[in-house]
Amino acid sequence: MAQKTMIQAITDAMHHELKDDDNVLLLGEDIGQNGGVFRATEGLQDEFGEDRVFDTPLAESGIGSLSLGLSLQGFRPVAEIQFIGFILEAMDALNGQTARMRYRSGGTKSAPVTIRTPFGGGVHTPELHADSLEGLIAQQPGFRVVIPSTPYDAKGLLISSIRNNDPVFFMEHMKLYRSFREEIPDETYTVDLDKADIKREGKDVTLIAYGAMVHTALKAADELKNNNIEAEVVDLRTISPLDTETIVESVKKTNHAVVIQEAQRQAGVAANVVSEIQERAILHLEAPVMRVTAPDTVYPFSQAEEIWLPSYEDVIQKVNDVINF
Repeated sequence: MAQKTMIQAITDAMHHELKDDDNVLLLGEDIGQNGGVFRATEGLQDEFGEDRVFDTPLAESGIGSLSLGLSLQGFRPVAEIQFIGFILEAMDALNGQTARMRYRSGGTKSAPVTIRTPFGGGVHTPELHADSLEGLIAQQPGFRVVIPSTPYDAKGLLISSIRNNDPVFFMEHMKLYRSFREEIPDETYTVDLDKADIKREGKDVTLIAYGAMVHTALKAADELKNNNIEAEVVDLRTISPLDTETIVESVKKTNHAVVIQEAQRQAGVAANVVSEIQERAILHLEAPVMRVTAPDTVYPFSQAEEIWLPSYEDVIQKVNDVINF
């Protein structure tokens, strides 16, 4: 076991899969000798060669289409879209083609494509880089959407994604890449897709989050404990499909819920989580399910992002509103 950052855990996952399966290929802009914009693929081309780890032109539409074509020829492509804001150019290939392949072919073909892309705020990126566009992908049936919050989960979930026979959209929050380390097994392991995780046990309120907002929720839970409020933190990990069973069981225990996302209030998946809770567990609720989100504006320039992003203080305020409803 070694202490690793999330970006190191992601690199480790791809290294294992390249080594264990000759059909795994990595492609994307500058992922070869440069190792990608965040160095996630650093050293992998040197070890596995240009036929298996290769650069593409600066054309996201081409990356999406090439990934689909490779998957139909028996390969397992892992494509990097350099930043989430550039995914729109690939949406026809991904949402319009890749996600529908199993249905369109009557189950005779699958598209085991993994799309990796960084997203998220708090690191002062230029415009279009930090947007949370997970809601656009989650609305497309046929895609799994996976968002890890820890290095351990990132490695295990990415290995599971690459091995999965359906397309997976794997989103990596930039703020988490090098913000902390965690003990990671050296060997290969998997973390189940479609399964949420209880990151902290509690009895008074359920905090539901994903990505970097899991850590915002955990910080809020630490502060709430000082006021004798024990918050349970549920990390969704996979936002499509949702693990409604874990969510509902937690709400049945605490009778209160707050859903937290970095995306704007009208975007993301928080509204869907709220709907699932109120359809499945309304008789267990002692207050409405509330949300902590970013405001319904475009992502601001970096000078203003700290006041735009949801904070742990925002979570505490919503918890107090729910508890005292």
